[in-house]
Amino acid sequence: MPRKEDLPHLTGTARFVGDVELPGMLHARIVRSPLAHARISSIGTGEALAQPGVAAVLTADDLPPATPPIPTRMFSQPGLERFLQQPLARDTVRYSGEPVAVVVAASRYVAEDAAELVELELEPLEPVLAVERALEPEAPVLHEEAGTNVAGSFVVEHGDIDAAFAAAALVVEERLAVQRHAAVPLEPRGLVANLDESGVVTVLGAAKIPHVNRRILAQLLGWPEARVRLVELHVGGGFGARGEFYPEDFLVPYCAVRLGRPVSWIEDRAEHLRACNHSREQVHELALALDGNGRFLGLRDRLLNDSGAYVRTHGLVVPGMGAALLPGPYRWPAYRCEVSHVVTCKTPAGTYRSPGRYEANFARERLIDVAAHRLGLDPVELRRRNLVPPTGMPYASGTNTDGHPVVYDSGDYPLLLEKACRRFDWDGLRRWRHERPGDGRRRGLGLAFFVEKSGIARWEYARVELSGSGAATVYSGSASMGQGVETVLAQVCADALGVAFEDVTVVHGDTASIPDGMGAFGSRAATLGGSAVHLAAESLRTRVREQGAPAPGETLSADARFESEDMTFPYGVHVAAVEVDVETGRVDIHRYGVAYDVGRALNPTLVEGQIVGGVAQGVGGALLEELVYDERGQLLSASFVDYLLPTAVEVPPVDVLITEDAPTPRNPLGAKGAGEGGAAAAGAAVANAVADALGVEVTRLPLSPERVVALAGGRT
Repeated sequence: MPRKEDLPHLTGTARFVGDVELPGMLHARIVRSPLAHARISSIGTGEALAQPGVAAVLTADDLPPATPPIPTRMFSQPGLERFLQQPLARDTVRYSGEPVAVVVAASRYVAEDAAELVELELEPLEPVLAVERALEPEAPVLHEEAGTNVAGSFVVEHGDIDAAFAAAALVVEERLAVQRHAAVPLEPRGLVANLDESGVVTVLGAAKIPHVNRRILAQLLGWPEARVRLVELHVGGGFGARGEFYPEDFLVPYCAVRLGRPVSWIEDRAEHLRACNHSREQVHELALALDGNGRFLGLRDRLLNDSGAYVRTHGLVVPGMGAALLPGPYRWPAYRCEVSHVVTCKTPAGTYRSPGRYEANFARERLIDVAAHRLGLDPVELRRRNLVPPTGMPYASGTNTDGHPVVYDSGDYPLLLEKACRRFDWDGLRRWRHERPGDGRRRGLGLAFFVEKSGIARWEYARVELSGSGAATVYSGSASMGQGVETVLAQVCADALGVAFEDVTVVHGDTASIPDGMGAFGSRAATLGGSAVHLAAESLRTRVREQGAPAPGETLSADARFESEDMTFPYGVHVAAVEVDVETGRVDIHRYGVAYDVGRALNPTLVEGQIVGGVAQGVGGALLEELVYDERGQLLSASFVDYLLPTAVEVPPVDVLITEDAPTPRNPLGAKGAGEGGAAAAGAAVANAVADALGVEVTRLPLSPERVVALAGGRT
């Protein structure tokens, strides 16, 4: 089916937050700390406030004294509240870019000029920039009231891990690291807030989780939710980072309420790279125990997750999901993962497409290749020997997410591996690998298997209305981040209700017209949102059959709330064939393939688009993207001159195999999520291919030209 979303974009009628102009609108600029760690001695606002056109300059002292910090919304544990962020820093700044004041003026230009005149007196403190340093006993404690730099910790385990390693014929150990990088959506963040005559503050530009953020904003304002309205506009990409509740999500509406005029804030790219959630930075101290036949006996990990300076709204989602899905599609008689979520003097970190799993898949799949090399086994064969068999489904992995057991719902992992090897011609690629590519060039193959999760947060709401003309309207608690949610929900409604796809309109993202919802994250819009639409449409169809169709000018409606206690688990295989120039460090991807079982593909074209887009981001993280800090905690890669994104040159054509061998029994559509699998194992597959080409073990990302040259020369 064609996408319903495309016409506004193609005709230029889409409305992004930067397009919003309201009468009397003011513009905000955030003043940010230039230092990574410092005491705030004073903030002088007089000169800035005296500039023509400046309406207000606010610091923490100008906010209501009872304003709470920004709360977590999921995956919390006792003690995390000590590491939450206030909308404006009051006594201490803990990363370069932390908000310390906000300037509101008649134009964006006046606001930016006035922000330069805010006088910050800061007493520098030693920055803590690496998790290993943060864990040292003599390291500065960033949150003194907490008394530790470990914001959260937990252990996920099953079986007797000590016995497994004691019985091993081979133990493989590596320290594996993934660099800090980020989602970097095409459109930076922005908001427009306005207080109307009825006392309701409306925030335009909400994304991802508008109903959740309405609750958080109401809590911070001390208002009832009825006085807060969030409205979604068109969005230029999300990928996990956009839509979480940031300091600006309070500051902009607060300024609108305080000044009684609309206030707009649009960040520029440098601000986005300093202030929006970073992600991915992890260290895994991993060990794998095997018997003499290559059977896995146990997996042990010490996972260090760099949280940045604060714990943001996701809580412990990233390390929690990583620890839960680190076992992947394999049988592990014993498993233990010790997790530490550590604060450092860097921009706070959060979720990014396949959060925690991209990192875990890199660590596990790299270690499996190392083990295969030590055993003299083909890496595909070693994986084949240890996959969970289809007869084992549903399969309890022995892990948990936020205390909830992880039970894989359905799957045939060996079948997908065989299909992937046939589709992507693994035997032919092995012959290609052994051909002479020319002087200074080497070829390698990499394969990575993974299990993803989808349908997080357990429930979603939908209402379906049918008019006398036969047109249907879907009201969904899901949100649109460009993933095709309008198209898919219209398809589901049309099928269940028995109307034409063209006659279905989908409404989402306005808390005034939709009573509740959980939004779009964690590959949940189709599995949970679609299932809610399906139930509501079926209920309405039954009602029409029993009561008759609505008369002209009338409507009938039905609503539903779909709930699923357990997530669904799609799974996939990435295959990469690369050619490496050992003199320049350039990595050319000769072929890239992804096989992905999504249970049931409601719209195969959209699924393929999600996979290809995910590969582009995953390859960027594997080869190029890195947020680098200097020893003072200053972000060096604060523009696209230094933060390198993959272009059409670096992203190869992607061969996609979508399979539907394992529909999930956990929702009426049989569908699993498709949004994250394209990124999930890209780092692992590319790293395995480069390691194969160079004949050395890759232990960290990204595989930048400098690092590849060093590896080729025997330096790590």
